[in-house]
Amino acid sequence: MSDTLLVSTRKGLFVLERGVEAPWRIARTAFLGDNVTLTAADPRDGSWYAVLDLGHFGTKLHRSSDRGRSWEELAVPAYAEGQMAHTGDGKAPTPATLKLLWSLVPGGADEPGRLWAGTIPGGLFRSDDGARSWQLVESLWQYPGRGDWFGGGYDWPGIHSICVDPRDPRCLRVAVSTGGVWQSDDGGDGWRQIAQGMFAEYMPPEQRNEPGVQDVHRMVQCRAAPDCLWAQHHNGVFRSTGGGGDWQEVANVAPSVFGFAVAVHPRDPDTAWFVPAVKDERRYPVDGRLVVARTRDGGRSFQVLDDGLPTVPAYDLVYRHALAIDAGGDRLAFGSTTGGVWTSDDQGDRWTPLAARLPPVHAVELVA
Repeated sequence: MSDTLLVSTRKGLFVLERGVEAPWRIARTAFLGDNVTLTAADPRDGSWYAVLDLGHFGTKLHRSSDRGRSWEELAVPAYAEGQMAHTGDGKAPTPATLKLLWSLVPGGADEPGRLWAGTIPGGLFRSDDGARSWQLVESLWQYPGRGDWFGGGYDWPGIHSICVDPRDPRCLRVAVSTGGVWQSDDGGDGWRQIAQGMFAEYMPPEQRNEPGVQDVHRMVQCRAAPDCLWAQHHNGVFRSTGGGGDWQEVANVAPSVFGFAVAVHPRDPDTAWFVPAVKDERRYPVDGRLVVARTRDGGRSFQVLDDGLPTVPAYDLVYRHALAIDAGGDRLAFGSTTGGVWTSDDQGDRWTPLAARLPPVHAVELVA
């Protein structure tokens, strides 16, 4: 099992560690006081990456090669002068500028130095030198359907989920809020929309099934069965067993089909976890009860898991990158907007809270 947990919060990065039969503890911190929105661990070389959103000072990206003891600043994705951001919701085009680095994942095992980054306002970037430089994937940015994307929770669309196929790293799938799901089979040179089967309740009836208007909150891929994808959508949960384009609604998620986070077991494509909430402008746990929903049969049934979670009213919301599973498939962790962190060593049957209360949690990542 993973013995390190990276917790990205509104006021810094917290590195949690545990030993055999020992509780999790804060081993060290980094960027205290700064808004750390995302961390990513690269299993190819052991590097850790931390994304900071410093408001007026912009987005920053740092890398550590010694498990968070020291950090070096790297380049961030940047739009060229003259590039314009277009949306399909009536906003006037504006100069494209980096507003948020929303996803960061390593390339394939045989692609040293390659990283993929998704951003707001809807750009996908590639680095081939370990984030020393970045190139905008023009083929997706200039795709004719790109102008129909629009913002979900943010004013501009954003790419928050990037799935690199473990069988072939040239096969990429990205999910957009709001813009559906897209796939490339050639390393980003060409793209096609694969959100068919999803529907959007917030659109007029004649537009609800259009792939490009689907607000996907988070998409994950089973490592052992890469054609199995799970998506937490704005108005439901969807599953594909054909690599996308054949999405089926999972209608009986208890206690709610709304949420942001989803995790899938790395070896069992039928097992997945969600953290349900009340949707739209409310966004809090159903009945003030923080629970995790788990399916072990591909979404035909769900168990509501709450052993070790708060027994008093709890209004913790869990963001899309704040639920994680380790490579072994038994240990999970999630963090909330009220600074709670919970871990499980038995696939969610029992949860253990971190004794410390942290700042609001943006993201968590389990690291070996």
